Amino acid sequence: MHPWRSVVGVTVCLLIAGCAAPGDTTSPQSVAPEAAVTAKAAPDTTVPVRPATPVARAPKDPAPRYLTVEGTTINMPIVEVGVSAGGAMEIPEPFNEAGWYRFGPAPGAAAGTAVIAAHVDTTSNSAPFSQLRSLAPGTLVTVQRDGAEAVTFQVTGVELMAKDAFDGASIFRRDGPPGLKLVTCGGRWLDEQQDYGDNVIVTAVPARRP
Repeated sequence: MHPWRSVVGVTVCLLIAGCAAPGDTTSPQSVAPEAAVTAKAAPDTTVPVRPATPVARAPKDPAPRYLTVEGTTINMPIVEVGVSAGGAMEIPEPFNEAGWYRFGPAPGAAAGTAVIAAHVDTTSNSAPFSQLRSLAPGTLVTVQRDGAEAVTFQVTGVELMAKDAFDGASIFRRDGPPGLKLVTCGGRWLDEQQDYGDNVIVTAVPARRP
């Protein structure tokens, strides 16, 4: 992935790389909070960033375990991911798993944005997160949590953000209103870079209770 800009009020400075599962379910790629997401069966294209000290999640925030998105086939387990040796947020190897950046807020936390990312495709097929770009405002996103009731979010928008102009400050927040970002790759495939040119970013806010 390409470097993300520094995030205001955040101590991590990472990357989001490789959002396409190489092969069908193998070869881990990296993602980074404060950077862009890449895809396809491409080599690791992460860009080094300044060292960072991730801040652990508050114990009171239950970890997310499962993600479903209304009107799609996105129905996948969530695993906790951290930072790779290259300074990027890791993405699970299987294309049908999503990774939650455990050093940031958890879905359902009182403040800040939880970030969940996954591959967009494999060398032969689209992955579930390829459907993110077509989500309509109002779509419900449900996150099952470990030992706690599920939390539901409502999509407010979908953005295609160029990786070379990625605004990490708008993605990885540890303060402000609670929210959720779902991230994968998208846009045009760049043969020379063996990477997608953009990131698909879904923004969602806590759904109002009836």
